[in-house]
Amino acid sequence: MHPFLNIAVKAARRAATVINRASTQLELLTVESKSPNDFVTEVDRAAEKAIIDVLRDAYPGHGILAEESGESGADSEFVWIIDPLDGTTNFIHGFPQYAVSIAVTKNGVLEHGVIYDPISNELYTASRGGGAYLNDRRLRVSRRLRLAESLIGTGFPFRQFDNIDAYLAMFREVAQKTAGIRRPGAASLDLAYVAAGRLDGFWEMGLAPWDMAAGVLMIQEAGGLVSDLAGESNFMATGNLVAGTPKVFAQLLPIIQSYRTDRLQS
Repeated sequence: MHPFLNIAVKAARRAATVINRASTQLELLTVESKSPNDFVTEVDRAAEKAIIDVLRDAYPGHGILAEESGESGADSEFVWIIDPLDGTTNFIHGFPQYAVSIAVTKNGVLEHGVIYDPISNELYTASRGGGAYLNDRRLRVSRRLRLAESLIGTGFPFRQFDNIDAYLAMFREVAQKTAGIRRPGAASLDLAYVAAGRLDGFWEMGLAPWDMAAGVLMIQEAGGLVSDLAGESNFMATGNLVAGTPKVFAQLLPIIQSYRTDRLQS
């Protein structure tokens, strides 16, 4: 395992210790609202600090882009992209679908990623050119060929509702042309599930880099495809993403594209 990946795993497990401890005392949590339906707790902040402490100790010169504390050293060769608790709303409610997501880029290119589910103890890892793994098992996207037989993941808007009508139109058509849609509420895990073959495809708009970074690399290294709404690779900047097995991706993308609005470019 690459040293960067080792450090990322160590940091993710350190954060998970914080999260697991707090999960037994949810009634004591202090919850703040960053914006409507977008919550942060002291657990998010403590988990993020635990991750950054590990990274700073190992690589003090690297840049960091983190959900709660923002960005530092963005012009560094290496930048770590961190979501200390993806699925905070789920966590607050005791809904067991949340994860720690950590990725590192080299000159803007995704190099390594870790997604850790502290409830199931599932550790997803990926390195550019080195494949994707769940614990010690090599991951491949599913062999599903037809959209009609596919299970598709998504995430609905929860911060901004300007695009809700476009989303619902997408949902309506995808629901009619697939075996089903799932919306568990933690994008990093949704992407990891595509890499693991549990979902055959996924789409969402309005994601942040820390929601996507590690999961995108997982899918690519597991043989899947990822793009923005234009079919290009600008998803980290636009926050709009479509992913899936090669065959399912090719059938899902045109449906999502057909509902593009001026607000949902790329």
